[in-house]
Amino acid sequence: MRRTTKIAAASMAAMLALAGCASSNNETNEPSGGNETDAGGGSGEGGSGDGPKIGLAYDVGGRGDQSFNDSAFAGIEEAANQFDATYKEIEANAGENDADREERLRVLADAGYDPIIAVGYVYSPAVDTVGAEYPELSFAVVDGFSEAENAANLDFAANEGSFLVGVAAALTTKSNNVGFIGGVDGPLIQAFEAGYVAGVEAVDPKIEIQIQYLSQDDAVKGYENPAGGKIAATGMYENGADVVYHAAGKSGLGLFDAVVAAGEGNWAIGVDSDQYLTADPDQQPYILTSMLKRIDVSIVEYVKAFVDRKAPTGYVVYDLETGGVDYATSGGFVDDIKDEIDDYKQKILDGEIEVPAEP
Repeated sequence: MRRTTKIAAASMAAMLALAGCASSNNETNEPSGGNETDAGGGSGEGGSGDGPKIGLAYDVGGRGDQSFNDSAFAGIEEAANQFDATYKEIEANAGENDADREERLRVLADAGYDPIIAVGYVYSPAVDTVGAEYPELSFAVVDGFSEAENAANLDFAANEGSFLVGVAAALTTKSNNVGFIGGVDGPLIQAFEAGYVAGVEAVDPKIEIQIQYLSQDDAVKGYENPAGGKIAATGMYENGADVVYHAAGKSGLGLFDAVVAAGEGNWAIGVDSDQYLTADPDQQPYILTSMLKRIDVSIVEYVKAFVDRKAPTGYVVYDLETGGVDYATSGGFVDDIKDEIDDYKQKILDGEIEVPAEP
């Protein structure tokens, strides 16, 4: 039977607070042996000991996005430290299809990696196929919708976290004009949009909200396109927005360049990791907050369950109640409005506000 589980992430949040944005470059570790370039854009290995051998398969963008993928890598590193594990991470290539992703998972399975964690919803069909071929192995998909009997979908209530940064944007804007930049226009990122818009409108429904997606269906244009992110953000600032939130992976790095160019009085909001911590020093004064999506925690908890022989299957949901999503306070820029944001947070927890997941 498929099931949905809520997981408490708060107990590990402090331990992983600095690890959540582990890498600030776009390189993986050099592999210590083997060459999986046929199954991806590169591979790396890490960890030591006699614990589990964890496989990590990235989607396009990989490490270096200072957001989604870097948070996954932070989780793998922490899991390796906690559970005496080793790991292999394999990057993806642009323009891939399900067959390419299936082959990457088979490379890890044939090399004895178990569990295997796939980063990104696009792996869901590949996990359905490969999970059936290797029923003795355990798989997990971040943001997934796999139906494989031996797979867990590590999913997040991104709409709830986005609501909170929407409140922050509405309480901060001086122009009554804010923006949202999404990667690929689909249900996953639409949930970020829906929550953000609801948060803004909860404070003041008269605030104008500019919305732009970088692609309708191309993951590279959506999530690995900092130049496109900068162009979109620049247009929003020029059109009167003074706070812009992105949910666009590595493309969001362009937002931080754009806000610096826009100058004092303008703000950017990061996503997934606390992006203030990995931003360049000249960008940090412009990063109001970030929507925290604790991918790192979900991976550590999944590996722990695997080690305990209790690996979950079905949907494992990380929401506001369990600490799976939240907002960042680094930089101190929301200190004066924190009480108001937390009031809205409590209303969500108490069921007084139901945050939409669709625009």
